[in-house]
Amino acid sequence: MSKDILSIIQTNMNTFSKGQKRIGRFILDSYDKAAFMTASKLGKTVNVSESTVVRFAAELGYDGYPAMQKALQEMIRNKLTSIQRIEVSNDRIGNQDILSMVMQSDVEKIRMTLEEVDRDSFDRAVEAIVSARRIYILGVRSASAIASFLAFYFNLIFEDVVHIHSTSVSEVFEQLLRIGPRDVIVGISFPRYSRRTVKAMEFARDRGAQVVAITDSETSPLTAIAAHTLMAKSDMASFVDSLVAPLSLVNALIVALGRKKNSDLSETFGVLEKIWDEYEVYEKVEDSF
Repeated sequence: MSKDILSIIQTNMNTFSKGQKRIGRFILDSYDKAAFMTASKLGKTVNVSESTVVRFAAELGYDGYPAMQKALQEMIRNKLTSIQRIEVSNDRIGNQDILSMVMQSDVEKIRMTLEEVDRDSFDRAVEAIVSARRIYILGVRSASAIASFLAFYFNLIFEDVVHIHSTSVSEVFEQLLRIGPRDVIVGISFPRYSRRTVKAMEFARDRGAQVVAITDSETSPLTAIAAHTLMAKSDMASFVDSLVAPLSLVNALIVALGRKKNSDLSETFGVLEKIWDEYEVYEKVEDSF
């Protein structure tokens, strides 16, 4: 469903029953809270039955309440301010054990990513990157950590990698000045999506480069720009973006590319091992026997 759920509710408000109007008004006024309520809790909050809430979701065209809830969650993740995120997470966590809750949530995000990842798109992205003349990597704000991780290993696998550092908007475009049809850009962004990344990817696409997006959903602004989209589930834990599943996906991408460049990679690491040994890059662990 491409239309914003809040717009759908507003458009259809006059057709709703009395109970459905209560639900609709609550969602419009407090969508940040409604998105994380069960059908039962939402019903109690607005004084209607759980079944009325379920029927409301169907009335909007969703295949059950969980589908409507998912749509709400995806819609708000790019709308919430950091302060709202903290408030929502405090309601969600309550008195739960934070360590267990956060880590179990991360495990679930990896499981969902594995089940839903488009393997054909993954394979096509691998082929595009392997065939590229030059590879550009861009990720800002919280995504910069993933971009740095990717760039570190890409520099070991490929000869011509540009990790775009973005202290200003103009610097991004200056570093993309020579991008062209034989190049690939890998853009990484998760809610709240970086406008700088979106604009840079549009620029690269317009210059004829192949665009690979690493993002969270089909509603991401990166998806419409990219030739190849790799989606990984992310979630917010308080003001923090959980990027465990995206990092796992990036790890798989690096391994797949390493397999494609296996002979070159073996030669590269052979040279590196000699350099590391000669210049004592790593601590040597002596055998105790």
